[in-house]
Amino acid sequence: MPTTTPERARATAAPRLEPRERERLERAFRVPRARFLLGLPVAAVLLIWSFVGAGFDFAKLGEGAVNMGDFLSRLFPPTWDKFGTIVALLIETLQMAIVGSVLGAVLSLIVAFGASSNIAPKWLYYPTRWIMNVIRSLPDLVFALMFVSAVGLGPFAGILAMTIGSIGSIGKVFAEAMESVDRGPVTAMQAVGASRRQVVQYGILPQAAPLLVSYTLLLFEGNVRGATILGMVGAGGIGLELTTAMKMYDYGHLSAIVICIIVLVTVIDQASAVIRRKIT
Repeated sequence: MPTTTPERARATAAPRLEPRERERLERAFRVPRARFLLGLPVAAVLLIWSFVGAGFDFAKLGEGAVNMGDFLSRLFPPTWDKFGTIVALLIETLQMAIVGSVLGAVLSLIVAFGASSNIAPKWLYYPTRWIMNVIRSLPDLVFALMFVSAVGLGPFAGILAMTIGSIGSIGKVFAEAMESVDRGPVTAMQAVGASRRQVVQYGILPQAAPLLVSYTLLLFEGNVRGATILGMVGAGGIGLELTTAMKMYDYGHLSAIVICIIVLVTVIDQASAVIRRKIT
């Protein structure tokens, strides 16, 4: 019996594409349609209009490069005499991000059920979407200022601001993740008389779970960075120390804070990337 060569084995095992499927894949590499080419001048005009209206000036950017270089030169060498304070505030920032991310993810998931068109009825879907749009239109700093005036200075106000802000941003993404699941299992469960809870529990959430976890990790990463900004208005974290160092022109201390923030964010990003690869 003749021995099958590796090339022949791979050719035999390789699946053959149907003509329609081959045509669909080849279509993705074709030259864009005429209407797309007509839209390019419109996009260019819109971009130029935005540059002019926003006052973007490349010449001024070049002139300011000298000042930016002077500012960066003042950051070195960093001073580490307040390293203990930096670490303590970074830990507080991390704790804020953890609590805010957990609360925000849980509330966002609850709200996402009402904002998913394949789960919620229309009388619930549209008001929920509208509420998320309102929350998303306001920056977290506005919520931070509101909660600082309500509960006082400290990390508690920052946690509340991150939690509410998460509903507008990550809640929308959660809803879209649940809307994009395969309709096959959902339709099959509905055909055999499954309740809405069973459809959500066994047909939608298992499919959307990897995306939900991935977006939650993304939320946590963003909250770690966002917590440094919220501290500038007194909502806890290292932001207040960062602002104080800038106002006092303590560039060495400012440099040490920035370096520590970069290290913390990098470690969290790498850890999140590892977890994300495991679940996707």
